[in-house]
Amino acid sequence: MGRLQSFERTTVVQAARDLFWDKGFEAASLADLEGATGLKRSSIYHAFGSKRGLFDAAVEDYLDTVIRPRLRILTEAGGSRASLVAYFEELRSAVHALPEDSPRRGCLLVNCAAGLAGHDDLARQVVDGYRSELIRSLQDALHTAGSDRAPERARTLASLGMSAMLLARVNATESVALLDTALDEIRAWFPAPTP
Repeated sequence: MGRLQSFERTTVVQAARDLFWDKGFEAASLADLEGATGLKRSSIYHAFGSKRGLFDAAVEDYLDTVIRPRLRILTEAGGSRASLVAYFEELRSAVHALPEDSPRRGCLLVNCAAGLAGHDDLARQVVDGYRSELIRSLQDALHTAGSDRAPERARTLASLGMSAMLLARVNATESVALLDTALDEIRAWFPAPTP
């Protein structure tokens, strides 16, 4: 009879997620994962099948607990100028608030795009799926706010946001500047109503 799992799966997955977020898939060793999760290598393989299986679980957790709650901001109040501003201000706050040595700087998926997704079809599909979901959410909010150019504006905003998340790891000041550019664009496209 096999051994029963004696760990909280969510806790393990989130510990691995933060390690992958910090180091990337390739640089996170099994020894690093053992240290971060408190599991032995055999338990990681038994529970997740492989390092890649644990990474896939970490990415799914990241989508469910970080990305999708953040994207919901764009649909609050039916999507509007205010929700677009709130989304980019949330990203700006996230970049600005984290210390430079935080493992959670930037975006796990954008960081993955610069590494693993460049040569792994499944990772590429996940990153591209995230990009599509982001553009769709931005486009819906832009359309609801009254933009007649929602598709191209959504691509512009997504590019600024994703670039900012990539730069957050190496230059937080420039990352915030890109997010400020996105906010400036939104405010130019949809001037605030005057009281």
